[in-house]
Amino acid sequence: MKETILIVEDEKDIVKMLEYNLRKDGYKVLSVRNGENAVAAARGDRPDLILLDLMLPGMDGLEVCKTLKGDDKTSRIPIIMLTAKSQEADKVVGLEVGADDYVTKPFSLKELSARIKAVIRRTNNKKVPSGKVLIGGLSVDFNRISVLVNNKQINLTAKEFGLLKELIHAKGKVLSRDRLLDDIWGIDRAMEIQTRTVDVHIRTLRKKLKTEAKRILTVKSYGYRFEHEN
Repeated sequence: MKETILIVEDEKDIVKMLEYNLRKDGYKVLSVRNGENAVAAARGDRPDLILLDLMLPGMDGLEVCKTLKGDDKTSRIPIIMLTAKSQEADKVVGLEVGADDYVTKPFSLKELSARIKAVIRRTNNKKVPSGKVLIGGLSVDFNRISVLVNNKQINLTAKEFGLLKELIHAKGKVLSRDRLLDDIWGIDRAMEIQTRTVDVHIRTLRKKLKTEAKRILTVKSYGYRFEHEN
């Protein structure tokens, strides 16, 4: 059976169009019209992917994304944001709060279908390393997808955990921004926003790691590496 996709969109015509075409592609489709119902549906139905409009009545798309990515029960559900805005700032904010990709309205159904397939494929192909590592005051359990700093639980989004995982398993090697984008986002390299996307996620990851943030070192004009030594 194909994956379940949750549509969060308040424009009826767009909802009908998306429902028809997604079902034609074999997906099971759910739809809601506002942010509050989106959060409830994501927690209750656990869809395989969410198409999330940015401009929603009441709780907007950015707040919905931030809420879902900050909840352990829903943080690993991939989100593609639908936005009528083309300004780079809006795309950056969306990616910063955890969105996996975005499509700018008006969009072609062919492009949207390709992006949905790509995001689902990346999600399904992710292999979480087994075991647990202890590095200074940092404890990472790859089986439980759990992170502790000085014995206190730290809530990371799926992207933040992915970055930390890649950096730790590189064993001190420097990883370029392009490498991290390919491994975690798979975003088209032609997008100007991409290197900044890595930087904003590294910034939020460092903030959450607190005293252990010093282990993520910036290699100027290239990327990042993780310092394992105390």
